[in-house]
Amino acid sequence: MERVYHSIVSTRINYVTAQNCNNLKMAEEQKKEEEVAIHGDVLETILSYVPLINLLPACFVSKTWNAAVSSSLSRFNKPKPWVLVHTQSIRRPHATAFFAYDPRSDIWLRINQKQPPQHVSPLRSSNSTLLHVLHPSNFSFSIDPFHLTWHHVNPPAVWRLDPIVAMVGPRIVVAGGACDFEDDPLAVEIYDISTRTWERTESMPATLKDSASSTWLSIAANTRTVFMMEQSTGVTHSFNPDSKTWYGPFDLRPDRSIYFSVITCVGGNLIMLGLLGDAEDVNYVKVWELNGESLEFGKEIGVMPTELVEKLKGEGTSLNSVRVSCMGGFFYIYNPGEPGELVALEVGEEGWCRWGSLKNAAVGDRSRVAERVVLTCSDVGLGEIAKLVGSGNEIFTLLKS
Repeated sequence: MERVYHSIVSTRINYVTAQNCNNLKMAEEQKKEEEVAIHGDVLETILSYVPLINLLPACFVSKTWNAAVSSSLSRFNKPKPWVLVHTQSIRRPHATAFFAYDPRSDIWLRINQKQPPQHVSPLRSSNSTLLHVLHPSNFSFSIDPFHLTWHHVNPPAVWRLDPIVAMVGPRIVVAGGACDFEDDPLAVEIYDISTRTWERTESMPATLKDSASSTWLSIAANTRTVFMMEQSTGVTHSFNPDSKTWYGPFDLRPDRSIYFSVITCVGGNLIMLGLLGDAEDVNYVKVWELNGESLEFGKEIGVMPTELVEKLKGEGTSLNSVRVSCMGGFFYIYNPGEPGELVALEVGEEGWCRWGSLKNAAVGDRSRVAERVVLTCSDVGLGEIAKLVGSGNEIFTLLKS
């Protein structure tokens, strides 16, 4: 019996010892796993290669990951303004489609809307962020980055076909573009977003009578002033909605060989892009910065490389006009007649500039004649992505660029 007892005790001790060894081994393996866990700069570097739309789920993994995503976006690969491309069929029922390009991730997306907005009248853009539609029964506009929300208000009193539309602070200025039967082709009306009311104000200067429409004028606006420049001559006027006062004319032609120019605002600065030479033989495409309310020319920001000028022409042999959409220091330039190629310009705070180009995946091989292509540009971060996903109506489809 004593021998059997010792045998049982020995077996029990060996079993406990084995269990302790297994537990110790598991603890050591767990410790090793914890030691090699991805965290800190390694995790943040990895996250810097993840597209912005895929970073949103990573925020909900843990508090550590949420902090790592925020740190990665601020330290390594910062978000850059998105290009938003809206297409509208010129044929009934005027179907619309919505595409986006994320330069941080270098990807094109189609944003599939379950209930896309239907607009019978032409869809237009202004100020790089404002989308608007003018119809005899209403005036519709959208100002959020993904244009999830549309505001439908009464139309202006003067019926217009091709007006200038600009957002200046909390107001929307609608000028010119009046129908032939209207008494004043230069009429100006201001819509106050906060009070939801229209106000008639002083008409446009008489010098703009022959060009008072968005076809012939380039528009730029900041929080205080809207600028209107004749694209072919450079003659420019400005309007302050607070004081209801017009200023000008200003001559924005630093080089007399400019045959076409457009303007845009970045912060409080006015930027001008000019085509030099002629439509059949473009010598240069240059970008200037203008200083202050006097609109005096400051520095020349940059000159578009020749190979990119050729890309803007597309399949054509001439370059009659360009359009520009911008946000911050990012500019996207395109030929409205050949929108299949976008030229990108990034301007740094130190004054450097970087040129590039990308295929417009929203256009693809579809007929450009049957579609209207409208560009906007917006700052997009995880907050905007969350709102888009949370709306419940949109999903992303990755496109081949």
